[in-house]
Formats: sequence, structure tokens, C-alpha cells
Amino acid sequence: MRKKGFPLLFSAAAIGLALVASSAVAAEKPETVNIGYQKANIFALLKYRGTLDEDFKKQGIKVRWVEFPAGPQMLEGLNVGSIDLAATGDAPPTFAQAAQADLVYLGHSPANPKTEAIVVPENSPIKTVADLKGKRVALNKGSDVNYLLVSALENAGLSYKEITPVYLPPSDARAAFQRGSVDAWVIWDPFYAEVEAHANARLIKDAEGLVPHYTFYLASRKFADHYPDTAKQVVDELATLSTWANSHPDDAAKILSQSTGLEQAIWSRALARMPFGAERMTAEVFTQQQALADKFTQIGLLPVKVDVRSATWSQDAALKK
Repeated sequence: MRKKGFPLLFSAAAIGLALVASSAVAAEKPETVNIGYQKANIFALLKYRGTLDEDFKKQGIKVRWVEFPAGPQMLEGLNVGSIDLAATGDAPPTFAQAAQADLVYLGHSPANPKTEAIVVPENSPIKTVADLKGKRVALNKGSDVNYLLVSALENAGLSYKEITPVYLPPSDARAAFQRGSVDAWVIWDPFYAEVEAHANARLIKDAEGLVPHYTFYLASRKFADHYPDTAKQVVDELATLSTWANSHPDDAAKILSQSTGLEQAIWSRALARMPFGAERMTAEVFTQQQALADKFTQIGLLPVKVDVRSATWSQDAALKK
């Protein structure tokens, strides 16, 4: 009887050890989480509020914040391993994927199409997108607003080749717009709000009805697969932060004003059309992101076709590895 029972006891012990090992893997945490941020995005808000640092400190995790001037540079940092997590707009992840960056989509913000727009000087004769034919249009190459411009032109019966794109970063584009060196500018908040307030920019078309415009929360696949609980916690913290920011816009505007040096009134204007949030990726959002990537490939901005869904990730799948 003892011999017959021994295999059963051994089997139960083995199962128990396996469960303990599985729990240990699931509970594994990094010593440091390296987060890339820009002065004007949601991670900057999370940084300056300090809630993530406090929560991670209780778990023995240190947060290292690394500032970047723009999304493409941030995702290059993600690719080479200098950061683990980042938040960018729609376009940078597709360029990173085209460059073979092994990143994953953790989640996204609500669509916020009213936060990017095509604007012209107040006294410009340009009244509609169709009037941009033959005109000089300033924009940041390969950015989210590049997709807005292409979509708006096509909706108006024009091709990208029928305008003259002038590729400039926001600071240079702002100066060119003020001087009259360009006929129109395609820009996003808070720069959009600033030029409305201080340069009397007139709206021609925002992204409403054309492109959804999201902020995506991204991680290196290596980090997300090795520390899935930590990756999920960051997204959960962003969701909690978003609830706070949406109900305390003045406080959020004050923090972002301090971060960027822009007036609080500018941020209040921008936040009025900028809903915060952190939602899980869905098939619909991946389809929308694939449409952006395909359009950039079609017009020659992306050198290769990108499979956006190859950057799919889930916590459950990571825990099973």
C-alpha cells in the first residue's frame, strides 16, 4: 500500500512545487523601471505627480525617468534597451517596427482627433483643405499629423503630391508660420492651442471624422514578457491617473505648464479637448493602426510594409512563457 501511495504523494509534491515556481515567475519584479517621457505627454504628468514612484518604492522598485524630445528618439531608446516603457502618438511605433524594433502595444488612450489640426494665418485666403493645392504646408515628417494631412487631402480629392510639404519640427514650424514662410501648418496640442491663442491661427480642419489619433503605451517585448505584472501595473497606474486628470483639469494643466514652460491657460485650452485614459488594445484599434502604416508605405514614408499586429502582447500569454 505504501508503494502504491508514494507516486501519488510525489505527484502532489511536484504539482505543488510547479505552482510555487509559477507564482515566483509571475511575481518577479525588476529592480528598476526605465520610462521614457516627453514634457508634454501623460508620462510627464505621471512623473510629476509621483504616484507611480511611491507605489513602486513600496515594492522595492526604482523608477528612472528619461526625457526625450520626440517619439522617434524615444522608441529608438526602447529598441536599444535604454528604456523599458514609452508613450507616443500613432505614427512613431510604425516607423520603429519598420526598423525592426521589438516593441509591444500595452494599451492606448481614448481617440482624441480634436487635438491635431490644419491651421492657417487668420487673414489667409485658404478656406478649405481643397485650397491647399499648390501650397506650402509645414509639418513634422512621419508624425501623427502627417497621417492627418494625407487623409484630409485625399478626402478633399487631392493627393499628397499636390501640395509642397515643408518638414519642420514644431519650434521651427511655429517661426515659419509666424513669418508667413508657409501657407499652412499641421500641428498637435499643446502647440495647436498656443498658436490659436498667440498667433490667431484659424482652423481649416481637425482630425475629427478622418483619423482617430491615439496615444499608445508601449514596452520592449523583453521587458513586457519578463515582467508582465509590472507592465500591467504601469498601464493600471495610467488609468488611475487619467481618472484624476479628467476630473481635475486645472491641476493637470498646472503640472503640465510647469513641465513644459507653456502658460497654464494654454494647457487648459488643450486639455479641454484631450481626454486621458488607458484602455486595452482591441482588434479595431489594431486595424486603424494598420491603416496608418499601410498609408505611409503607400506614399513612401515607410520603406517596408509593417505588420502592426506582430507587436500584440497580453499579460496572460507572457505569464505562460
